[in-house]
Amino acid sequence: MRKYIHECFGYPKFTWDKNFILNLLTRVSVSQGKILGKMQQFGFGVQQEAMLNALTEEITKSSEIEGEILNSEQVRSSLAKWLNVNLEKEAMPSHHIDGIVEAVMDAVRNYKEPLDEERLFGWHGVLFPTGRSGLHKILVAQFRNSEMRVVSNREYREIVHYEAPSPENVQKQMTEFLLWLNAEGNENPLLKAAIAHLWFVIIHPFDDGNGRLTRIITEMMLARSENTGLRFYSMSAQIQKEKKEYYRVLELTTTGELDITAWLIWFLECLEKAIENSEEIIGKVLRKAAFWQKNSAEISNNIQREIINRLFDGFTGNLTSGKVEKIFKVSQDTAARMLRDLADKGFLEVRGAGRNTHYVLSPL
Repeated sequence: MRKYIHECFGYPKFTWDKNFILNLLTRVSVSQGKILGKMQQFGFGVQQEAMLNALTEEITKSSEIEGEILNSEQVRSSLAKWLNVNLEKEAMPSHHIDGIVEAVMDAVRNYKEPLDEERLFGWHGVLFPTGRSGLHKILVAQFRNSEMRVVSNREYREIVHYEAPSPENVQKQMTEFLLWLNAEGNENPLLKAAIAHLWFVIIHPFDDGNGRLTRIITEMMLARSENTGLRFYSMSAQIQKEKKEYYRVLELTTTGELDITAWLIWFLECLEKAIENSEEIIGKVLRKAAFWQKNSAEISNNIQREIINRLFDGFTGNLTSGKVEKIFKVSQDTAARMLRDLADKGFLEVRGAGRNTHYVLSPL
């Protein structure tokens, strides 16, 4: 019979080999310090826009891991209100997206506040405002009262990857987890973030939404480890890139003994890569800020300003005169004229020919 980590004698007293993780732990801590130090050189506006990009990635990718695709423009618009960032184009977010954003912002901004059941239930409630997961009615804002298994189907066979603690044990284990999470001890805060992620997955306390809540808790714990509510990288975006390995390591760890060294190494390496990839997010913000500082006076047309901003923010597909015509509801001649004007001034480059003609930002 398969044995799970929560069935091991001594659980939840996890163990790990300090020699394997010490150098990695130090390296990641240095990376965290470097990214925060770099961003402190820039003004409040640049910091907020970098956070806007990073948190948009975090929220959309966390849901994508679970197979839920959120409208990124709606997420961005909802976040912009929290961060006081003015967007040239705002998308009206759904109540569902506003709720998810509120939960993440609560975790990030109020990272020093204890996480109790009421706060956790509030986060869970905004994930499932209708009381359903898809077509299925679920318990919302309360712990599950049924068995929980993580399964997949392969060649018409159900594969059981993990069985969580029985429902009668959930309350006791969550009480222990939250006491540990909020206690001020001598544990390294980065290690505590990694352990919190794993431990919540082990308990799997809700009918659904456990993965997304795990990553919200992780964001809170990472904010605690950095002692700031500023977020400039996305752990969920990196997990999404490595989703197959993420689930493999979780299964390996949750079906093993109390030694969680392999999980800690994976988590820290994933975090290190997430911080490295933040250079791309921050680079876009800095290039955008530098562009407008230098060229703002030369582009007074509001539509042209929005065209440039959309390209900086990651326009989906090729930018053509036809798309400008539809998006901004102008004539095709006007759309073509504005794009040619931006190209003549050196702000855009023309690519392709004929029907394939489109525009990209000129290298800065």
